[in-house]
Amino acid sequence: MLINFPKKLKPLKASLLLGFALTSVDASFPRIGHTHGGGGSEPLEAGEFRLTPQITLEAHGGFENNIEGKPEHYGLDGLFGGLMEWGLENGGKFSLEGAFGPVGVWGEAEHFYGAVHSDHDDDHDDDHDEEHAEHDTDYKREDFRGYLKATYAPNDRLSLAVDTQPYIVTKNQGEEKKGTKNSIGAKVLYAFGEGDVNFALGDRFKDLTDGTYMSLEHRQGWDSVGEWVGNYTDPRVGVEFNYDLVAVKIEGGPRFFVPSSEVSTSERTDFAGEIEIGRPVGENAYVFIHWQPTYSDKDGSDWGQGWQHHVGTGVTFNF
Repeated sequence: MLINFPKKLKPLKASLLLGFALTSVDASFPRIGHTHGGGGSEPLEAGEFRLTPQITLEAHGGFENNIEGKPEHYGLDGLFGGLMEWGLENGGKFSLEGAFGPVGVWGEAEHFYGAVHSDHDDDHDDDHDEEHAEHDTDYKREDFRGYLKATYAPNDRLSLAVDTQPYIVTKNQGEEKKGTKNSIGAKVLYAFGEGDVNFALGDRFKDLTDGTYMSLEHRQGWDSVGEWVGNYTDPRVGVEFNYDLVAVKIEGGPRFFVPSSEVSTSERTDFAGEIEIGRPVGENAYVFIHWQPTYSDKDGSDWGQGWQHHVGTGVTFNF
């Protein structure tokens, strides 16, 4: 949907459309697009506006293999939101995307990276049955999650983004306390090439330099009772390429984690990465799968050496 507004009406239209996007349409978290500054959709002329309503369905799971009892969480999300984009000079773009919807929770709910549950203490070291009971994967409840992100891309190489990701816990259950968790972040990304690397169209391995980028992201997290749980900073190197209609993104780098003083773990440097694969299906659907591995060395009584994994798959419908 493309719209050209008179300049004096643009602020009013932007406010109305943002309200519409947050209440009736969707933008998915693991959406794949070209990471170059201008984004992955068709370019916009300066002053041109595009609204893309979306619905995303995703099934995902988390596996904390480096924590005693190896807790797991599973979720089934239905997110309703949309993406609004404004064309800028020099091929740039400004965008707002928002999403909100229910989450079916099995096992433990998602939490900010590095958070360790308070009952992982020495009293449970000799009671494996109790430990496994605490980490069962039965269906628990329906929560809600949201997402709001603003991105400024002055050209097709550079982008700067800020976002917030609230997560509403609907009732007290075990260690979960009713309230709103939140994570806020800021990210800057610079692409070294023009992108659009497609091996099915004759590109070679050396052409991957056109799909290479660097990014730096910082995130802060709070639990559902409003207590700060820590922050981390991810400098990453990544590459994107296509084979015909299949899009692939691979990235990774160190994760500098700073926990809250209330937990027994200390500052550390982990490894964090992500692999995403996606493909359009028809004119309006996009299917995706992604894997986010992290690796930690042993650090503190509640944290151990080993891997954590988050995997998800789903489909986004664009209207």
